[in-house]
Amino acid sequence: MLNQTHYKLAEGVEIPSVGFGTYLIGNDEVADAVYTAIKAGYRHIDTAEAYRNEEGVGLGIRRAMAELGLKREDLFVTTKLWPGNPAWGHPAKDYTSTIDALNKSLERLQLEYVDLYLTHAPFGDRLEVWRALADLKRQGKTRAIGVSNYNQSHIEELADAGLPLPDANQIELHPWSQKPELVSFLKENAITIIAYSSLVPLSTWRTAEGHDSAKTEKMKADSSAEASPFRAMAEKYGVSEAQLLLRWALEKGYAVLPKSTKEARMKQNIDLFSFEIDEQDMAAMERLDRGDGVAWSSGDPTHAT
Repeated sequence: MLNQTHYKLAEGVEIPSVGFGTYLIGNDEVADAVYTAIKAGYRHIDTAEAYRNEEGVGLGIRRAMAELGLKREDLFVTTKLWPGNPAWGHPAKDYTSTIDALNKSLERLQLEYVDLYLTHAPFGDRLEVWRALADLKRQGKTRAIGVSNYNQSHIEELADAGLPLPDANQIELHPWSQKPELVSFLKENAITIIAYSSLVPLSTWRTAEGHDSAKTEKMKADSSAEASPFRAMAEKYGVSEAQLLLRWALEKGYAVLPKSTKEARMKQNIDLFSFEIDEQDMAAMERLDRGDGVAWSSGDPTHAT
């Protein structure tokens, strides 16, 4: 197994720095992908209620445990609550329906607990949802709890209500969207940062049919030109552009969630510990920040993908 680092998430809980993302992998193919990823060395698997693939993820996990001789405690599993959004025709979840949602996720995953349970977006009754997550942690249904796509005001709302702070916040982060103020706030409050969409700056990001997102036409037009500094840097270190972008996140202290259904790419995306990006290149990447990002607008909870 390749060298892997971990970040402290909660008391007695550590999260692997490199996890395997399953967004946009269908339920019919995700079991094989998860099994292959675990075989390649991944120990963190990330899914969500909204991905509609928890059943397949669970099948892949059980196959890996059986065939690779792994115990449940050898793996770190994240899933996410879809809190609902009436603006999209999805009823907002309350305390009771949040409790029920995790129980249903556990049934689909065929697990007794998850290691991290996130609320997927700042929709609905955030306080009631968060009270439910805190109780689920106390019940042992999840070892840690967190949020996703939350900005500073959303987290301060929880604190103002006398509720515990999240153990983690999963947000879009890459050189084009660095969110320095939010990152600083999260670090000051010991909230672990998990980065998604790490590979947005690549010209090939989500170009497959059916994998499009809120990435703008301008971003697509710019990507080939903007990719050149990443190509040059990657060549300098003898790695792929994807490895460079993922390593950037690790050096910033973020956990990452690369996704692929190809075994060779899976192995490449976890091979991030044989090189370091020097200070000059990290500084150059710092200057590429464009602002809020493309997959989610953290300042506008009515806009998401």
